[in-house]
Amino acid sequence: MRNILILGGTRFFGKRLVEQLLLDGNSKVTIVTRGMTQDDFGDQVTRIAADRTDTQALAASLEGLSWDVVYDNICYSPDEAKAACRIFAGRTKRYILTSSLSVYDPAPAALSEADSDSAAYPLRYGGKDDYTYQEAKRLAEAVLLQEADFPVAAVRFPIVLGTDDYTRRLHFHLEHIREGQPLGVPNPQARISFIRSDEAADFLFWLGFSGLTGPVNACSDGSLAIQELISIIEEKLGTTAVVQPETAQEHQSPFGIPDSLTMDTTKARSAGYSFLPLAEWFPALVAELAASFTGKN
Repeated sequence: MRNILILGGTRFFGKRLVEQLLLDGNSKVTIVTRGMTQDDFGDQVTRIAADRTDTQALAASLEGLSWDVVYDNICYSPDEAKAACRIFAGRTKRYILTSSLSVYDPAPAALSEADSDSAAYPLRYGGKDDYTYQEAKRLAEAVLLQEADFPVAAVRFPIVLGTDDYTRRLHFHLEHIREGQPLGVPNPQARISFIRSDEAADFLFWLGFSGLTGPVNACSDGSLAIQELISIIEEKLGTTAVVQPETAQEHQSPFGIPDSLTMDTTKARSAGYSFLPLAEWFPALVAELAASFTGKN
């Protein structure tokens, strides 16, 4: 029986990860939660009440405990990463950080892990409000990979999509297009990677058994140009989008990147993981969301 700790396991792909671990039946799962998001796991999991950002309280709540794998889905700053190095020193066999495609700068070709080398990135400290999201994630990776005394893998996810996406980024596009509102897209030809929420959870589950360390890209096979994404939504809704290069901020596309941002997954695939084809699941997801909006199948 493996002893698993999850920081951030009550919604979206974190919740799906817990569900998969429970289905596996070979894991004792503990969730660190503030208690603000209810879950339906009942007595199948152990809950520790703590705020991830209060490192002293977190350390006290975990005193004397150890794990085979720690999943950290909610580390957003180098200070939090530094605290994790201290709190989990000698107390976990493996640490998996959820990181982001955002650590990369846009590029025309698919980016490999070496294009953002966190193992050699200069260390700085501070909270998440001291840096951009991109820089905070880069530094969180760098601190853990350079200073932890336990093996660390940093999973670089792109935008995660699903019917359970609480950020409603894809929903935003369907709502705007259905209602004829302007949609701000600076570069419709920019390509972007995605991953589905259940696939993200499955990858995390798989990585817990893997020996991979360091940065690991994880995204569905293929990419979409923003214009292709919009065309799929137009087809499913039967409505033409009002796309503009510049709009008021409230109409700006959450996917509206100025240049392409896609990832190469050779490292994970070479280790044995098979990703879902984006071209197959994305239209099906849009159709499901469109049906929920229109009441049609």
